[in-house]
Amino acid sequence: MRQELGRLLHERAIELDRADRQPRRSVTINAAESPLGWLLTHGHVSQRQYDAGERLRSDWERAQLAPRVTMAWDSAPVARGRGGSAIGPDLAGAQIDAKRRFEEAVASAGPGLADILWRVVCAGEGMRQAETALRWPARAGKLVLTFALDRVADYYRVR
Repeated sequence: MRQELGRLLHERAIELDRADRQPRRSVTINAAESPLGWLLTHGHVSQRQYDAGERLRSDWERAQLAPRVTMAWDSAPVARGRGGSAIGPDLAGAQIDAKRRFEEAVASAGPGLADILWRVVCAGEGMRQAETALRWPARAGKLVLTFALDRVADYYRVR
């Protein structure tokens, strides 16, 4: 990692679509763009907690759990009967695994900790915005978030 003018830059390997049959590529990411990255650059969370949060966010994105904000132009599902649409969504294996990991990781954080974890790590809300939405006192969110991230790090076995 390297720091430049308030940015925390690091290289990350990403996998391309398996149909391309190309190896992983390396991209530069500014970790300070996310609220969790900002907390890392200002010393409020450890590298271990940051890595656990990134794993959780990655599973959340792979499971496609974010709400859609635009029209879905996918074809209509084929019905099994005269009722219309199919029974449930057709999920890929990787998407199902990511959803399972995400749900287990959030459950491992424990009751009362999932809200701040989801708001900051997955939804990208700032700490002040998350504390206000949860009606918590100022600076309480950082402490609770660190507890949640420690438990998620234990779940993902981040060292």
